[in-house]
Amino acid sequence: MLGSWIDVVRIETDRPSLRGWLLGASVAVPLLTCWLLSFGRGSIADTTAVLVLVLVVVAAAATGSRSAGILAALAATVGFDFFLTEPVHTFTITDPNDLETAVLLLLVGAAVGEIALWGRRQQAHASREQGYLDGLLGTAGAVAAGAAASGEVVDLVRAQLVALLHLDTARFDPATRFGLPTLDGDGTLIRAGHPVDVTRKGLPTDTEVTLPVRHGGTVYGHYLLTAATRVVRPSRNQLRVAAMLADQAGAALATDARAG
Repeated sequence: MLGSWIDVVRIETDRPSLRGWLLGASVAVPLLTCWLLSFGRGSIADTTAVLVLVLVVVAAAATGSRSAGILAALAATVGFDFFLTEPVHTFTITDPNDLETAVLLLLVGAAVGEIALWGRRQQAHASREQGYLDGLLGTAGAVAAGAAASGEVVDLVRAQLVALLHLDTARFDPATRFGLPTLDGDGTLIRAGHPVDVTRKGLPTDTEVTLPVRHGGTVYGHYLLTAATRVVRPSRNQLRVAAMLADQAGAALATDARAG
């Protein structure tokens, strides 16, 4: 149940209008949890209360917002102090053991939250890599089976390039020579004879980038890639997949050329 809720929040918090709601909940839920635990104060061990609060912090961090995880850790510590340590309903801690527990709660909550965020980033990375592979295999399968005409493959690859590299637009041009920056097959962008670190500087916003469509050493045209409205920094793997997708379009065009 908790996992399903987190999955929903992960999706919903991509909407800016709900970010404030998430941050508010990240403060309110730990405080509410501490208030509820206070009714069992004396019968519930501090270690049990701390574990419950750490779980709440992990749930907040698992939504993918570092701010939510940090706020939840702070709120859990404040709530533990106010509701569960002597003297209650004050922000004073007289017992050194309680002070140590509060500090550990803050540190453990923040650390576990960071671990949860790291795990989510790793999961997202793996999901993206699988998506790249699925797109490439799908296009290769269509070419190998001859299930799609070359024009359909070219257009399919164009759409995949836009999504893969977060472009504004992409279009296919049958011209075989351009003087524009060129994306090589190994994922390297060459501009004016020099490689460009796209992962740091991003794709050029002042000009189109050409992606050759080749097969068997023959160039059948270029995709002209445009990223003018914002700086996009695709990874090396994304650029390599883009080059491989262009090769699939080249294979389809080569098949049509042989048939003609």
